[in-house]
Amino acid sequence: MNIKPPSLTRKILIVDDDERLRDLLSRYFTDQGFQVFTAEDSKEMSRQWQREYFDLVVLDVMMPGEDGLSICRRMRGGQDDTPVIMLTAEASPEIIGTVARLGVRDYVTKPFDSDQLLDKVIRVVNLERRPEA
Repeated sequence: MNIKPPSLTRKILIVDDDERLRDLLSRYFTDQGFQVFTAEDSKEMSRQWQREYFDLVVLDVMMPGEDGLSICRRMRGGQDDTPVIMLTAEASPEIIGTVARLGVRDYVTKPFDSDQLLDKVIRVVNLERRPEA
């Protein structure tokens, strides 16, 4: 369960099998003042999930093993409503419909501009911001 401790720094978990993209996004969001964690797959994400609370997950749809849609279904099935922004290489109506039904806050189609993703992240994190304890 993703239990929120008091904190001013927003924590983002980036889950993507592309190491270069993970590194790029990690550096970019760190420079923007976020605390960033990364995972290459669902197993690493689960390990991170046990140790940390995350304000937002940036989750790739297409990954080997368990894909992003399945991960999101598992999160929602466990009553975890942590905000998710999906990264997708294919913005088909079927994928977008599935993303919407899973309660994903937003999605970005690859390739994307980092500033575009940042705008979405800031919007989602600010919507989810609650008074700190």
